[in-house]
Amino acid sequence: MTDAHGITTIDTGHGDRPRFCAAYLVVGDGRAAFIDCGSNASVPRLLAALQAQGLSREAVDWVVLTHVHLDHAGGAGALMRELPNARLVVHPRGAPHMIDPARLAAGAAAVYGEEAFAREYGTLLPVPQARVVAAPDGHVVELAGRPLLCADTPGHARHHLAVWDAANRSWFSGDIFGLSYREFDTARGAFAVPTTSPVQFDPDEMRASVRRLMAGDPAAVYLTHYGRVDEVRRLGNDLLGQVDAMVALARGLDADPARHARLVEALASLYVERAVRHGVADAPARVRELLALDIELNAQGLEVWLDRAKPRAP
Repeated sequence: MTDAHGITTIDTGHGDRPRFCAAYLVVGDGRAAFIDCGSNASVPRLLAALQAQGLSREAVDWVVLTHVHLDHAGGAGALMRELPNARLVVHPRGAPHMIDPARLAAGAAAVYGEEAFAREYGTLLPVPQARVVAAPDGHVVELAGRPLLCADTPGHARHHLAVWDAANRSWFSGDIFGLSYREFDTARGAFAVPTTSPVQFDPDEMRASVRRLMAGDPAAVYLTHYGRVDEVRRLGNDLLGQVDAMVALARGLDADPARHARLVEALASLYVERAVRHGVADAPARVRELLALDIELNAQGLEVWLDRAKPRAP
């Protein structure tokens, strides 16, 4: 699907679930950039989207990663091999992991398990260092006269950036503006949930980053999970309130011997309650089905944050 601003939303097919994970193709004056790329298995879909726009692989100048979690960046090395003129833009903290992805692969395997990691992501290919651009806050990617501003937006991950497209007055948010699956849309609009997945969640940083994206009254936000959302101020305020609620739940359960299981259930109940208020049909069943993985990862991320804040034993 391509909108009036030359932005194509590409379903990467990640997780074998439609409209779960997106990458974006941005076109300006015959030149192109991909924002996020999915996994190795997503690469044919990205190349097909490029061809559908009548563009050659040589027309791609940039691949911009919002962060290096593998549902966003796992296919970067494989994609770059197909794009002879492209350079990879990534947060400075993420750049070393694109050049040598061994530690990234090991960390992801620890989170997902070796078998699931191999099934979902395969072998991560490195990107030559000469083709990697480390983008600090304020770095501008020039796409044929269409500047794309990179903003340091921690909270979900310390290696996270969001991309401001001035031509469209919109953000490409990666995971910092939460996730919003289209199955939860109602007459009230989109329904969004923060993503605190391990291992670098920080609530203060997340709140600050969400507020940064809300500032200036943007027209829209393009989420990796999933697609364009409008009503940015309403959704942003919703996310801020949920971060507060999730942190309170985690702190309240910190000393519970069954902390993880209780936190998973508490988060599910929180999202069900909010989905019911939003008018989502059959909210208890649909939230627990469609958000099952996100709830599990959010619980893990909150627990890592709790444990990180505790004083170390002497």
